[in-house]
Formats: sequence, C-alpha cells, structure tokens
Amino acid sequence: MDSDKAADSLGLNGTGQRSLLPLLLVVEECPQDLVAGLQEIARHCLHKNFRTIESMMMLDEENMERIAVKFHYDEQLPERSVSVRPSHYSLRDVPSDEKYAVHVSYRRQTEAFRAVGRMLGVLFDIEDVEDLSAMMTWDETAQFESLGAMTDNSRSATLTTEAVLFLLRTCALLGLNTFQLYTEDTYEIPNEPFFGYLRGGFTQVEMSLIDQYAAAFGIEVIACIQTLGHLGQILQWPRFASVRDTHEVLLANSEETYQLIEKMIESASRPLRSKRIHIGMDEAHGVGEGRYRQLFGDKDSSQVFLAHVRRVKQICLDRGLVPMVWSDMLFTLAAKNSSLQSYYDTSDLPQEMKHKVPSDTDYIYWDYYHTQPEAYTRKIEQHRNIIGRDPWVAGGIWSWNRFYSALPFTFAASDACLKACKQNNVRNVFVTQWGDDGNECDVMSALPGFVYYAEHGYTSSLDVDWNMIRRAFAAVCGGNLEHFVYASKIDVPLESMDRTRFPPNVSKWLLWNDPLYGFLGPQYQNLNIDLESVYSELAKTLDAASTQELALYPLNSRLQFPAKIARVLSLKANLRQYLQQAYKSDNPKAQLYQLARGPIRELRKAVDALWRYHRDNIWLSTYKPYGSEIVEMRYGAQRTRCQTLEERVLAFVGERGEPYVDEDHSGQSAPTFPVVGPGRADLSELEADLSEVYPGLGCELVLDFARSYTPSRALGTG
Repeated sequence: MDSDKAADSLGLNGTGQRSLLPLLLVVEECPQDLVAGLQEIARHCLHKNFRTIESMMMLDEENMERIAVKFHYDEQLPERSVSVRPSHYSLRDVPSDEKYAVHVSYRRQTEAFRAVGRMLGVLFDIEDVEDLSAMMTWDETAQFESLGAMTDNSRSATLTTEAVLFLLRTCALLGLNTFQLYTEDTYEIPNEPFFGYLRGGFTQVEMSLIDQYAAAFGIEVIACIQTLGHLGQILQWPRFASVRDTHEVLLANSEETYQLIEKMIESASRPLRSKRIHIGMDEAHGVGEGRYRQLFGDKDSSQVFLAHVRRVKQICLDRGLVPMVWSDMLFTLAAKNSSLQSYYDTSDLPQEMKHKVPSDTDYIYWDYYHTQPEAYTRKIEQHRNIIGRDPWVAGGIWSWNRFYSALPFTFAASDACLKACKQNNVRNVFVTQWGDDGNECDVMSALPGFVYYAEHGYTSSLDVDWNMIRRAFAAVCGGNLEHFVYASKIDVPLESMDRTRFPPNVSKWLLWNDPLYGFLGPQYQNLNIDLESVYSELAKTLDAASTQELALYPLNSRLQFPAKIARVLSLKANLRQYLQQAYKSDNPKAQLYQLARGPIRELRKAVDALWRYHRDNIWLSTYKPYGSEIVEMRYGAQRTRCQTLEERVLAFVGERGEPYVDEDHSGQSAPTFPVVGPGRADLSELEADLSEVYPGLGCELVLDFARSYTPSRALGTG
C-alpha cells in the first residue's frame, strides 16, 4: 500500500473538515456526591460541550443548544447499573410548558461518570438532532465489582501530577473505579533520602491530592509498591546494603528489613483512603539465595518466600490494610523454575506450600501474553482450587520496551482475558501499563487499551462493540482510533509478520542500532523487503494524521512522535548497506561523498528533530524531568555516532567541507594530538560483512537498548 492509499484508508485525503453539532450538555440537577467530579469534567472537557450550571460562565454558548442533564441516585436499580432516558421522544417535539432533559439514574458514582462519557460520545457521533433521544437511551451494568488501571512510575519516568489527574478524569469517564501508581521507590518516606534518591517520586502531599481528586469520581487509589523484589534502585546505595539479599531482592527474615517495610507501608498508605495495599512480590528470583544463605543457612526458597509473605501480611493487617500480592512466585517456586512459562504451565503446588499460603491475602494473576480464553480460564480455576480465594486478574497494554503501544496484540490478549473473566465470574480486574527499559513509550498511546477494557467491562456480551470503542476514544480521550492503531505499524511494518507471536519492537532496535555497524540489518535485508519505503510511507501518513482535524482529535497531535520515528527509520534502514556498497564500488569517494551530503546529513537532522520532540512534547509534557537522562543518553549516542559517521566519511573522501552544525553548537574542533595512521579517514568497519544474528527470525525480535546498540557486550564493559 503506498502512502496515498494508506491516507485514503484512514480518511486523511478528504478536503472537508467535519464539525460537531452545536449541542451543549448542561447539568441542572445532581446529588452532592457528583458535584466536584462533574465540575472538573466541565473544566477540562475536550470539545467544550459539557457544563455544569456553576461553570456556564466559562463558556460563550450563544451558538450552542443546551441539553439539560439530571442525575438521580436510585437504590432500586441493580448493583453497578445505570439507566439513561430522555424526557421526550424528540428534541424538536417538546410542549412549550415542558423542557427536554436527559435523566441519568445510577447506583454508584462510577456508572454516573461513565454515563457522562457515553453522552459525550453521542454528541461526537450524532449527525441529526432527531436521533438524540434514541441515542440517549440505554441501560448498562458493570460486569466487575472493580475495573481499573495501573501505570508504571518506576522505570525512569514518574508522571506529573497534572498527567495523573488527566488519567483519573479519563478513567472516570470510561467507568474505571480503581487506580494504581506502580511505585518501587518513587514515593516519599520521611527521613529516608536514599529511598527514591533523585528519582522524582510522589510526595505525601501529591499522593493526598491525587487521592482526593480520585475520590470525587468514586475512584479508589490503591497503593502499589514492592516489598521483596524489584528493589534494585534502593539496594544499589550503601544505606540499604544491610537489607540486601541479592542486587534486586530484600533480605527476608531480617528485623531491619521489616522495619524498613513498616516505613514503606505506612508511607505509601497514609495519604490514601483505600484500605487495600498492593505489596508486589512478583519476580523475586533468587530470594534466599544471596546474603540470606550466608546469614541464615540454605533453606528452600519457597519456604523463605511464604514466611516473608506472612510477615509482611501481618504488618498490613496490624494497620487495618488488606494486602494484595502478585501470584507468580507461588507457581515458579513450586516448579523450581523462574521462567515466565513455568508460571503459566505449573498447575499445582506441593502440599507443604498449600498449607502455608496466607488465606487472608488477595492474589493477583497477571497475564499479558495469551490470546485464547482457555489459558486464562485454566489459571483462574487453579487460583481458586489451590489458593482457595477468588483471584484478581491483571491484563496488560503492551507499552514496555518500545516507543509506542502494540495495540493490535493488546486488543487480542485483552479480549481473551476479559472473556475468560466474564465467563468465570471474576470480580476484580485491572489493566497494567509498564515502561521497562527506559520508559521510552508515550503513555498516551496506551489509552486505546484503557478504552478497550472499559467497553468490554460494561457489556455482558463476550464481544466488544468497536463502534463504542471508537466513539469513546474520540470523545473522552480526543484521539482517532484508526490512526492510533495504524501507528502501531512502526513495530510491525510488514503485513507478512506473524501476528500470533508477541509483538516485536522493530522501531526500537532499528533506531538504537549503531549507524555504522548496522549489525541487525541482515534480519530484514535478507527478506528482500524495502524498509526504507515502508517507513517513508508510515512517516508521511502519520504526519498527516497528526496535523489534520485537531479540533476533533486533539490527542492526534502526539502522533508526531511515531511519525518522526518513522522518518528516522526510513533514512537509517538501508544506510549501512548503501555505505558498504559505496565503499566497495569502483568510485568510493564520489559515492560516499553523495551519502554524506544527502542521507547522512538528513539522518542527523531527523534524529535531532526526534530527540527534541521526545524530550519536550512527550517526556517533559507528561513526566517529571527525573529519569529523562536515560533516554537522552541514548539519543546522545545516536547523535554523536551520526556526526562521527559524517565527519569520517568526509575525511575519507578528502573533503573538509562544511559539516552539519546543530542550532546549539558551533561545530568547532579543538586541535588534537598528532594522529598516527589514517585517523578519521579510516572506514574499515565497512570492510566487514554482516551475518544474521538471529537466524530465521527476521524482524520478529524484541530487543532492549543494550542488545540493540552495539555488538560489544554490555556497552563495552565486558
């Protein structure tokens, strides 16, 4: 598909600009428990078509027709239900002594705020006011007692308070009622400066504000921390050396450890209303096998783990808190195999383990990988039979170790997960958004996953209504669903790629791959495909999507990020191949000179533009500045290597020329020690032929930065 056809399929070549009908929802009656939340929604409404009476002064509504909205608490409704009804069959057929209004009857705040989101969706889609009454008529029941979201705030990036409040409003309008900020060390513990040292963690004041804001929407903010593994950030400091078992795992059976955990639990839970606390303990591999063994002897890791769970559980119960624990370690320790597959394949626990699993703790079955409901059903039943409790179930939006969420696979895995949860009467579900390996991903690209969970969670059908997802994403989040899904192609650029495997992260490993080595090039060059053309098409189409109809789709502006990534990749995909061909040609200097003055120069400009956009428009507009140095160091490596490549090529061809100078630097070079040998004129890397590192896998790879950047192990430390 060429770029024009792609644009046509996404509706990007039209000349007309659609606009919404001039209808304005105005809340005229509501119980007190909705007032604060409705006022916040009115203040931040994307399309300025929802207001409370108190906020009417904020809007010039001369050309808008008001639609009254009246909320009523109705204890006669079924639990978790809402009923929306218009007062008349037609907006245009109302007696002069009566007034048209939309009545919302609800049991919980959750469903009342979701009704607002659905009404905004109606206003986004409606084309004829005669359809208003029909479109404003529905009954709906939440399929789960709790349906929520968790965002990662520990992998370099911590959301700003403003970004958290935006996500809370979004969750409210979608009907989500639990929210977790995953914080390993990114929350404040008084008098512990090296806990979250220079990491930009949430202060007690910030967490209290977030909790208060969420409560206005009926959303429960649950503290989400770690109390065993995933604590390498604090264990790297001398202050916590005495509580270290391994470089990632706390020292179980140590009183000093439990004194620290008491501080953790008190600090994380103090600002929040919730009496639940998520204490983590997933992937605590090596527990009892480091300093523990030296201090306490060689003990079975499963017994060490369970004793630790019981001790931390009691700390929670003593403070009136109900602990929640990821369940994977129960199964991997039983199997004596730390692989992820063992979590899903292990079907039972040894009898001696079963008796020691705390019964007054909630366990969370997490699964982001399976695309068939049967896999989830099997594991849900195992939790009930083995642990004796109804599990919480957590799915995932594929946002980790990549620049942009892998939405098609997210939908496939989420569909299987939620079908199984409905069929097996699971009561509590949430979706996770992780940021492993530098949190390079734009968290807003995960919002379609939030919407998918919400729409699935409010229909008794096993199938989700895609029109409802499209409408909600546009009205609540401000994005065009087709365009956001299309952007996922930066990681799945070929139609022939296997959609049943875990989604690769092609854009990441191709972006960070060193431009002179290009050692991952054979993964796709041997497939006889032209990634240069593929990414050029993606860049052009995404650029159009990010600039057109922003009045309707303001969130689409963030598609500039994948557009700029695609632009860089279009210039980089075949560059090493071109360099080697030129180097080995009959006229290497002339051909290399053309590459230096053309593609290499353009690549440097494109990398600079991407870096600045990522820094200013993604990171610093969404996250606190702490942690941005991780991503910036990676861009710095690319910028330096691209500059070095250009200068060395020019030195090889004997042309000093005018090197590209960015806007911040003069490009002046200081005198250097006399060079022995060819120095910068040496391009001997291009004499080396490349081999396929991962034979037979093509582009179906998920690689982190360290593996993508250089063929040298661990960035040269080995």
